[in-house]
Amino acid sequence: MFEGEGIEQIKDGYREWSEKLRPKLAKRPERKADFVTASGIPIRRVYTPVEIADLDYMSELGLPGEYPFTRGVQPTMYRGRLWTMRQYAGFGTAEDTNRRYRFLLEQGQTGLSVAFDLPTQIGYDSDHPLATGEVGKVGVAIDSLRDMEILFDQIPLDKVSTSMTINAPAAVLLAMYIAVAEKQDVLPKELRGTIQNDILKEYSARGTYIFPPKPSMRIITDIFSFCSREVPQWNTISISGYHIREAGSTAVQELAFTLADGIAYVEAAISAGLDVDEFAPRLSFFFNAHLDFLEEIAKFRAARRLWAKIMRERFKAKDPRSMMMRFHTQTAGCTLAAQQPKNNIVRVAFQALSAVLGGTQSLHTNSMDEAFCLPSEEAVQIALRTQQLIAYESGVTDTVDPLGGSYYIEELTREIFDGAQDYIDKIDELGGAASAIEKGFIQREIQESAYRYQREIEKGERVVVGVNKFQVAEEPLRDLLRVDPAVRISQIEELKTLKSERGNGRVKGILGELRKAAQGNDNLMPVILDAVRAYATLGEICDALRDVFGEYQPVSTVGG
Repeated sequence: MFEGEGIEQIKDGYREWSEKLRPKLAKRPERKADFVTASGIPIRRVYTPVEIADLDYMSELGLPGEYPFTRGVQPTMYRGRLWTMRQYAGFGTAEDTNRRYRFLLEQGQTGLSVAFDLPTQIGYDSDHPLATGEVGKVGVAIDSLRDMEILFDQIPLDKVSTSMTINAPAAVLLAMYIAVAEKQDVLPKELRGTIQNDILKEYSARGTYIFPPKPSMRIITDIFSFCSREVPQWNTISISGYHIREAGSTAVQELAFTLADGIAYVEAAISAGLDVDEFAPRLSFFFNAHLDFLEEIAKFRAARRLWAKIMRERFKAKDPRSMMMRFHTQTAGCTLAAQQPKNNIVRVAFQALSAVLGGTQSLHTNSMDEAFCLPSEEAVQIALRTQQLIAYESGVTDTVDPLGGSYYIEELTREIFDGAQDYIDKIDELGGAASAIEKGFIQREIQESAYRYQREIEKGERVVVGVNKFQVAEEPLRDLLRVDPAVRISQIEELKTLKSERGNGRVKGILGELRKAAQGNDNLMPVILDAVRAYATLGEICDALRDVFGEYQPVSTVGG
């Protein structure tokens, strides 16, 4: 961009300016000796055209909507259409959550995002002994199609886009969603939404897995294949860096490990006989918007560039849509503090703004009270209003990639791109993401970063306002939203009623067909859909697959 004599003049000017600065720094030193991003990338005092003098505009940036998509996946971005405003929600029973969804839609939310409780996430019904104490706590309890029907009562599935944060039993929950749509006379081809369906990050960062990696990858590719034919508008996977970041990774690691997982899914789909341009346009991603405002913006831009390069050069994709990284963003739950909770409103606002400036396709803003309870209606409304204020009042949506061309942003985008590529090269050397997870590499990297971050907070090197600096005496909070333990009792009673009313002989027969299909190579989705329609429960379906696939046993990372 800048060449020859002009660059030399800038270098000369910078040297003169630095010399003039010496006596001033001796008299009034900077706040600390070294400035680095949250990922440890050194930050210069000031950035000039020298840092990006060799930037090739068309190959590294390009124009919005065109390869390498650094500046956005749509030509007009938010000038044409705002991002989808989702609020991740789910608690208690399907009735409780349905009321919250309808409240959010009335407040202007434009998409639903379903949180499931832990028993649902690991394929257990509410009456399972391991579900005790967890039913409806961190999400809604879904045991059968009957719960799913209640969850989406009076919500037209041909009019809303729904995201479901579900992984190991994703095929079952997707089948339930399709079955509910059928009852609303909505065709599968009309459905829009996303299932997370990202099992690899469960092994490395989160833990809600059921089956070992090989059968889990088979289920995922079965979903890819089924949806490419039957549910063409559905995003069949949301490859998630969010939980990797929540577990303690840096921004560079979040990007690298997420894309390494993405590479593994593409390779698995191709090995299963799918054409890359058949399924890749429906891949989506899910990132964390953390505290380092400018680093986060650069991370999102680097993510699009790196994924486009991987898809075109590594997988020989021809369709530009296969190279587009479309992603959902959620503000960082791990940064929310129980102390001075109203500060969380400000944290979330900056994080949400970084996601918008980084070009996200949909966004969830966390609520101020999530550090200590389920979010109240008031807190959820403020979180949604945060997005609406950015969209309609800030002015940042009026031009595409407004920080593009900033010397710092462009250099930081390149630094993150290169750092993530280095990690991906290392993971390739280890045999790919699944192998790197089995060897404990990714887990150890995350653990070490999490430890460093926490130590910085404890030593006061990293300030958390209201936590390790600027503390005040606070009254304990009252009237917190809690889930009644009676939820489990009511869910168990509903299960008993369901099993007494359905055709149990038909359920038994279909579960037998599912075991047989799992032992062979047939696509599992049609049989799972039949089981769901017959009101087989989530636990029954997952148990049938457990009988064939077994359960995953985690690898130890201690001392490795």
